[in-house]
Amino acid sequence: MCLISGGIGESLKDRFVRMIMAGKHRGEDSFGVWTDEGVFKSDDFSRLSEIPDGKIGLLQCRLAMTGSPGYTQPFYNDLALVHNGEIYNHVHLRNYLEGKGVPFETDVDSEVILRLIEHLLEKGLDVWKAVRKAMTMLEGDYAVAFSDGKRIYLFRDPVGVRPLYYSPRGFFASEKKVLWAIGEEAVPVEPGELVIISRGGVERRRLFTITELRRDLTPERAKRALMNALEHAVRVRTGKRTGVLFSGGLDSSLVALLASRYSDVVLYTAGAEGSPDLEWARNASDLLGLPLKEYVFDIDDVRDAVPRVIFAIEEPNPMNLAIGIPLYFSTRLASEDGCRLLLSGQGADELFGGYAKYLNNPALMEKDLLEMGEKNLARDDKIAMLNSVEGRVPFLDLAVVSAALGTPIGSKIEKGTRKAILRKVAVEFGLPTEIAGREKKAAQYGSHAQKLLEKLARGEGLTLSEYAQRVFNEAFKRE
Repeated sequence: MCLISGGIGESLKDRFVRMIMAGKHRGEDSFGVWTDEGVFKSDDFSRLSEIPDGKIGLLQCRLAMTGSPGYTQPFYNDLALVHNGEIYNHVHLRNYLEGKGVPFETDVDSEVILRLIEHLLEKGLDVWKAVRKAMTMLEGDYAVAFSDGKRIYLFRDPVGVRPLYYSPRGFFASEKKVLWAIGEEAVPVEPGELVIISRGGVERRRLFTITELRRDLTPERAKRALMNALEHAVRVRTGKRTGVLFSGGLDSSLVALLASRYSDVVLYTAGAEGSPDLEWARNASDLLGLPLKEYVFDIDDVRDAVPRVIFAIEEPNPMNLAIGIPLYFSTRLASEDGCRLLLSGQGADELFGGYAKYLNNPALMEKDLLEMGEKNLARDDKIAMLNSVEGRVPFLDLAVVSAALGTPIGSKIEKGTRKAILRKVAVEFGLPTEIAGREKKAAQYGSHAQKLLEKLARGEGLTLSEYAQRVFNEAFKRE
């Protein structure tokens, strides 16, 4: 996980320094800069003055998770590349490419993306087809930028797990605030989209939409496909020590149960004392036999956290603020505990019909799934990265998404029971029925974050929307 950024323009050095300083919270292990005038890498941020100037460049601030801990991007040869995220099948792809005679310099997963794109281009594919093909081969969560020295190419994974933004004037970054720091507008790169930045402007095209993954499955085949895909998705996302963002509900409990088969698992939760999520997390951790670490927040904690959460999510959206409060405390707790890797149950509601609104309009599931990237996933990524923690989302593995899209609606919502097929799968995996049958409140309500935020706002004579807007204006010096 990291910050990736860069752009095209005259005398880039000063802007690159400001971008690094605005985004270094995403990767404080080291930084690297490639431009058309040179390369500089260091783990000492006091040496930023030594980065090269230039007219086109890419940069990274790294939080080391996968591969050689001492290797800092960009990768560069004929192409230069920076990557934020994880490629879970990088060993398989490396073996495939080495079998084609492709050489490698490191064991870093990011290099696999570069060599794969180079290989596809050498086979004669144009860049649109090469990136599209790469998206079908990469298993992971990624935001990527690469350059041929004349143009910069940007793309995100088809679900949009990792955020990426560009400006119409030729710059890009993992977070809006990095572009704002140099006076640039921030436009999201859409999931599965390729954006090409050149001196002539910006060209963009959607190359991969997750609805392409839909297949027709019978209820029994859907159940088998889901079990196989979900178990694999959790396994490849675990480390030696794995945290789980835990509410005690179906989704996070199933992820925790599966992860515990492959890793030492610690559960992290946050809520106000007496909140349903806190009580359920304690109960579920006992039922699962897994250790739980909790942060119990009060109104003073929330007041102190609001500016940090607004800074992370980069918008005055009161719902995302309320959802972000327990997420902020949970990820901070994990970071302080030395756990940099957290799994979550994000995506299960959209895939399997978890929200009440789907009872009357099941078609909203697909709409919400397609809009998750910027609405939900960017928020979660930015809050986790503020605490130097990487969040991973097994339910949004493309194989799991494919199985869910192919599942009949009647298996998702069965006689008024939401997420029916997922509850059956969970019980078959061994999740206690007491957890599998739980109807969970949304995080902002289950943690009591919404209630405390509304109390803070009322105390200042404001609505929650007005309160969030005021804090946003203060955080980003906006009028």
